[in-house]
Amino acid sequence: MKNLILATAVAAAFAASFAHAEDAKPDNEVSFNAAVASDYRYRGISQTRLKPALQGGADYTNNPTGFYAGTWLSTIKWTKDAGGSGDIEWDLYGGVRGEIVKDVSYDVGVLSYVYPSNGLSDVAGFANANTTEIYGQVGYGPAYIKYSHAVTNLFGFVDSKNSGYLDLGANITVAENLTLNLHGGHQNVKNTSVASYTDWKIGLTKDFGVVTLAGAFIGTNASEVAYANAVNGKFMGKNALVVTVSKTF
Repeated sequence: MKNLILATAVAAAFAASFAHAEDAKPDNEVSFNAAVASDYRYRGISQTRLKPALQGGADYTNNPTGFYAGTWLSTIKWTKDAGGSGDIEWDLYGGVRGEIVKDVSYDVGVLSYVYPSNGLSDVAGFANANTTEIYGQVGYGPAYIKYSHAVTNLFGFVDSKNSGYLDLGANITVAENLTLNLHGGHQNVKNTSVASYTDWKIGLTKDFGVVTLAGAFIGTNASEVAYANAVNGKFMGKNALVVTVSKTF
C-alpha cells in the first residue's frame, strides 16, 4: 500500500506534466507565512517540551506546471533536551502537485528537516537529527492518503533509514471559512519498534481574514519510555489541545 501511494503519485506527476506541457503559461506565486503555536506537535509528538513555538516560512508555486518549493522554520527544544544543541528546525522542500482527473489530486516531492548544529551524532545512542524524506500523496475531494519514506536516519534514531509514515486525513468545509480537520497517522521507526506509534488529530480551522485560528485535540499511543522528555520527564505524546494563530501574506 505504501509503495503504491508513492508510485501512483509519481506516475500522476509525470502524466500531468506531459499533458499540460504545450499550454502551460508562466504564472508564479510567492507567499509568506507566520504563526504562533501553543505547542509544536509533529506527528503527535511535542518538539518544544509542551511549550509554545514561533514559526514562519515562504513558498513558491508555478501554477501551470504544479511545481512548488519552500522553506519553513520553527523554534524547537528536543535536540537540546536529548543532549545535543540547537533550537531551530529548518525545513526545505519541493515537489509537483496537480489534478489527475476531476476531484482526484496528487502531490509528490522531497522534504529535508535540518537541525543546525544539533550535535546529536556526538551523543551516545543518537544519530544526526537531520532527516530527508520523499513523499507521495493522492487525494479525493477533501480526503487524502500520504506516505513519507525516510532516505536517511529518522530524527536521530540510529540505523532508522527506510522508516515510514502513513497519513490519512480530510479537511472538510463545514461553514464559510470554517474547516474540520481530521487526521490519523502511523510512524514506523525502522529497527526501533518501541519508538513506532499511531497518532490522531481532530480540529477546526477558522479564517478570520486578518488571521487564521486553529484548535485541535491531538493524541498518540506512543511509548512513554521512548518519548519522555529527558529534562522534565514529561511524556511528549500526551493528549492535548493545541492552538495556533497564523497569517499568510
